[in-house]
Amino acid sequence: QGRLDGKNYLLSIAGGAGSTYVSHTELKKISAIVNYAIIMTYDLHGTWDTYTDFNAPLYTPPEFSPQYKTSVNTTVQGWLNAGFSASKLVLGVPFYGYMYNNVANSGDGLYKTFTKASSVSYDKIVATYLPNSSYTRRFHPDAKVPWLFNGSSFITYDDEESIAAKAAYVKSKGLAGVGIWEISQNKNGVLLNSILANIQ
Repeated sequence: QGRLDGKNYLLSIAGGAGSTYVSHTELKKISAIVNYAIIMTYDLHGTWDTYTDFNAPLYTPPEFSPQYKTSVNTTVQGWLNAGFSASKLVLGVPFYGYMYNNVANSGDGLYKTFTKASSVSYDKIVATYLPNSSYTRRFHPDAKVPWLFNGSSFITYDDEESIAAKAAYVKSKGLAGVGIWEISQNKNGVLLNSILANIQ
């Protein structure tokens, strides 16, 4: 089509983050064809789970969890091990999180049962929940992501600190760059600036 139009088109895909996707997709062959692939390294945990967990942990938490474990790093390594070129791989990062309600009130809210959950934008988290003194912010030293908990509601999300770690990871792995879902969820560009400051 490029020859017909006299234009240079890019061919890209958005690819899954799960091990089942990797094992049932010919990633090495796809890598030879596409210009790049955005790996959807978010929604690794979410509203469909039985317990609260991280939306997009950079690394797998080492402690016991009552449900499956996964991480951004595990996903990236799966793609690379399957033969997909690092230089064509774009890391997906979320500008949103998940809020779990009616969480069992024990510990720090992580890996607890809940009754309902929904997505929440980074801007809403900053405007509504971070200033609320009933919430305590915690940062997982291994997963490299923050969360909020007030004894009843658990919020998993990415912020400047965790996004910076992911951008640095992209640089260290020689990946193609970062893809965002979804940029309007942080209108003042704080998270985007964190990416730019740590990826160059």
